[in-house]
Amino acid sequence: MDNAREEVVRLYGNRLRVRVCGLCLIDHKLLMVRHRGIGPTDTFWCPPGGGPQFSENAYEALVREFREETGLEVEVGELLFVNEFMESPLHAMELFFAVRIVGGKLGQGHDPEMSEESQIITEVRLMTFEEIKSYPENEVHRLFRMCRSMDDVFRLKGYLKQ
Repeated sequence: MDNAREEVVRLYGNRLRVRVCGLCLIDHKLLMVRHRGIGPTDTFWCPPGGGPQFSENAYEALVREFREETGLEVEVGELLFVNEFMESPLHAMELFFAVRIVGGKLGQGHDPEMSEESQIITEVRLMTFEEIKSYPENEVHRLFRMCRSMDDVFRLKGYLKQ
């Protein structure tokens, strides 16, 4: 197991975690973050997001996470859906919100919980729905398995069952 995977398991493994995630659409492309240390192939694409800190509400957490991971300042919109991410040893309740960019400059950020040698963010970029679907299913967030178009992503509602 490499350093990144070990650190992911140490920080987040074998416990339930709450995550906030943002769907940010720009020119028909979705903002995505590529992580290592998660999943079987060491490539995992998902929308930006992370865990709220103690006394931080979901909106504040999502604004912070976007700044850390992408360099962008966002305004958080409506809660779209809830996903239960379960890929042992990880288990997270994920709250997905619509977000809108209000400032900043897009760039590859970092995860402050991770040590410098174990950073898991390897790329940040805008992707078309076709680009997202071109990856094997186990390399992208499972929400994309439920969708046939970018519009479908924003139509997801309620609790996404496994």
